[in-house]
Amino acid sequence: MSEAHVLPELKQIIGALLFVAQQPLTLAAVRRCLQQVAEAEGGAARDFARATEADLAAALEELKVELQTRKPGFHVAEVAHGFKLENDVNCGPWLRQLLEKGRDSRLSRPALETLAIIAYRQPCTRPEIEAVRGVAVDAIIHNLLELQLIRIAGRSPLPGRPWQYGTTQVFLEHFGLMSLEDLPGIEELRRMEEAQLRRRGPDAVGPPAEPAAAAPAEPDEELAEELAHAEAEGGEEDAAPGTPAPDAAAGGATEGEADAHEAAGAQA
Repeated sequence: MSEAHVLPELKQIIGALLFVAQQPLTLAAVRRCLQQVAEAEGGAARDFARATEADLAAALEELKVELQTRKPGFHVAEVAHGFKLENDVNCGPWLRQLLEKGRDSRLSRPALETLAIIAYRQPCTRPEIEAVRGVAVDAIIHNLLELQLIRIAGRSPLPGRPWQYGTTQVFLEHFGLMSLEDLPGIEELRRMEEAQLRRRGPDAVGPPAEPAAAAPAEPDEELAEELAHAEAEGGEEDAAPGTPAPDAAAGGATEGEADAHEAAGAQA
């Protein structure tokens, strides 16, 4: 790195990193990048390597305020335990037109219901999902895997050892969630399950369910509505400036692998 060049400010470096990052960046990842550049370049780059996470947080806050003041059409958002640049939601119609995002950009109602079951029951198997929805979900699971919203999370200990599914980092980003704890409607979900148990009588009452498994035994349309609402809000911001589409391998299994896994589960 030439000393004759004017060095950027710390907030500029962070902004540039967020601009090109393919997924949300943590402050630890930014700090690691600064240290690696200091080792490779030396010179003035070593000054940035001395920055603590508190220094990075302060610089990031400066960047947030500056973007809010200048209104360039995008801002810093905190999602999935990291930070990323997202376009302002009120710019959505023009971005959708430019990116040719038509009416098929939203998930279908059956896909939302299937995704809701996986999100709240994960890890869960295809037969468990079909028992809740009452219909076959092979094609929907295939599409959700292809969209990287779900992943293969392992095998169930049940007979046949069917594959289990869970949500991905892309799922959190798509719905603008920091973590699975931010999923909407979990208390309502528990109330619905308790009401169903009461309707079935005392014989149906068993030990309390784990929070991750607290899901209704029928297709949950209210939960699908919650996810649809979250998608509508997050969908306007899914074209972060300078952010290419995530790599196909990031969401877990690829399309071909998913087909092979399902076939293996059926034969086991």
